[in-house]
Amino acid sequence: MQVNTDAKKIEALLSRGVENIFPTKDFLEEKLKAGKQLTLYTGYDPTADTLHIGNGITMLKLRQFQELGHKVIMLIGDFTGMIGDPSDKMAARKKLTREEVMHNCKNYQKQASLLLDFEGDNAVEVKYNSEWLGKMHFGDVLELASHFTVQRMMERDMFQRRQEEDKPIYIHEFMYPMMQAYDSVVMDVDGEVGGNDQTFNMLTGRDLMKTLKNKEKFVLTLKLLVDVTGKKMGKSEGNMVSFADSPEDVFGKVMSWTDGMIIGGFELCTMVPVEEIKIFETEMKKGANPRDVKLRLAYEVVKTFLGEKEAGKAQEYFISTFSKKEIPEEIPEVKPSAYDIITLLVESKICKSNAEARRNIDQGGVKINEIKVEAKNYTAPVKAGDVIQKGSRFFARVE
Repeated sequence: MQVNTDAKKIEALLSRGVENIFPTKDFLEEKLKAGKQLTLYTGYDPTADTLHIGNGITMLKLRQFQELGHKVIMLIGDFTGMIGDPSDKMAARKKLTREEVMHNCKNYQKQASLLLDFEGDNAVEVKYNSEWLGKMHFGDVLELASHFTVQRMMERDMFQRRQEEDKPIYIHEFMYPMMQAYDSVVMDVDGEVGGNDQTFNMLTGRDLMKTLKNKEKFVLTLKLLVDVTGKKMGKSEGNMVSFADSPEDVFGKVMSWTDGMIIGGFELCTMVPVEEIKIFETEMKKGANPRDVKLRLAYEVVKTFLGEKEAGKAQEYFISTFSKKEIPEEIPEVKPSAYDIITLLVESKICKSNAEARRNIDQGGVKINEIKVEAKNYTAPVKAGDVIQKGSRFFARVE
């Protein structure tokens, strides 16, 4: 496979969305310009039944490596996924069964193919870490563990916080970075790519590569998509974009992101040139309406992940439905077990629970026939034909 050493493309790979490069940027730049094919990977634990935009951010970076001719491995953490990465968690994750993780990852390659090429001369290779971790004996685990210390593991900030708050830290959680480190050794990679919340795990693998193979592994960490306060998008906020979302849902969720996420969204989740992103940033500082810029961002995110045709249709739908305050023509109909607003919100799956429904009502986010439901009015009646709305994107019609 011919490796591309174009200086401009290499600089884009090394800079766009990048938080840190270990051991140094110069080290990796020299490797890339040498013209030798590198092998690198990112691991994806199947803790959910769909990939999400955070995974997509790492895949866009892997795509840059692949387009330069380097060998990319998509590692499915079907073994580590059963334990769960403790990164940023103040309590141990719920352990998953083998059946659960295999169910979760069944569509991962198909979803990833929207961004990565799994065919051709330089196809992305898919591997599962149960192939080696699931075959280890207890003696093998003890031998591997002998290369790590408790002091090193306790450098993780979430473990330190748990200790300060007298919360339990389980031994199996120490083993997660150890197993991720062993992935690098078994695959004998040149490097690893991941979000900056994975820095500790990836550097642990770098240390183990030096110890067992006397090999310098590069680690490239990416910025996370956060607002100006450092808050990440997430399921609880309802703005986490998944690969299973429709184009219209992706567009609407991006429009719900805070203004502080706009520039980061362009940099991490689109292929809009950096020069153009800087123009958007300058225009907003001069008073341009962030909503107009966010419309462009939503279009580009859908285009990047789902295609230009879908982006155009999603934009048209959003403008006709929400910008002009129109109710969609096609609204799911629900026949509730009781005709009150709480029951309808939950049984239509607009809200996941009674508590979430009450919270949305109290925050002024629920309407019946475009009239806001007053706070604490949890027994507001609904009747056949009424249209219920939560926020700007969720609707249901009462049968």
